[in-house]
Amino acid sequence: MRLSKFISNSGITSRRKAEDLIKSGRVKVNNNIILEPFFDINSKEDVVTIDDVKIKNVNKFIYIALYKPVKYISDLKDDKGRKIARELIDIEEKLFPVGRLDYNSEGLILFTNDGDFANIIMHPKYEIEKEYYVKVKGLLNKEEILRLKKGFVIDGDSCKIEKVNFLRPAQKNNWYVFVVKQGKNRMIRKMCLAIKHPVLKLIRVRIGNITIGNLEPGQYRFLSEREVQYIKLKSNAS
Repeated sequence: MRLSKFISNSGITSRRKAEDLIKSGRVKVNNNIILEPFFDINSKEDVVTIDDVKIKNVNKFIYIALYKPVKYISDLKDDKGRKIARELIDIEEKLFPVGRLDYNSEGLILFTNDGDFANIIMHPKYEIEKEYYVKVKGLLNKEEILRLKKGFVIDGDSCKIEKVNFLRPAQKNNWYVFVVKQGKNRMIRKMCLAIKHPVLKLIRVRIGNITIGNLEPGQYRFLSEREVQYIKLKSNAS
């Protein structure tokens, strides 16, 4: 088994972040530092450590959908003393977030200990849709909507919104449905700010076939087998 896959299967982090851990020199196999993520190990016999702490594969994968409230962070640790979304989930197993929602955003975020599942959702080549309800200042005109859908460069990255549909008015401001396939940091907020319609509120309501449903802020549920398999089949279709 590849070392990066073994670490992601341990429930510590996603496969992509596992690769970063290995390249940083924090991972040892049988007390030897390994810098190659594709290094092949015997998962039953080799001893793998991160920062000299032994890790092991999990026996069961867990998949959870959480409604992250505003003013919670997606990361598992925070040096600013802010509230952590993971602490809303009353489960002892190691779980990590799949992607992020920024501090002032809310809605659907997934937690799992399955690194392969997380990789499918986060890797651009699988083009997993993420749907948001976005309240912006003012009213978007046709040219502005076209610009968002056509895309433009933000902080050196090419960004675009796949779909933009009007949802409902909100006094002088308006709600829209945005669908994206990219997962770049604060992309929607940055794009809307660039066209002078700053985001006032942002709620993620769907990731692939997984919807927020009737969850209220702070509530969570386990994913169904059907939801999990839909995501996993995306890797076979690519």
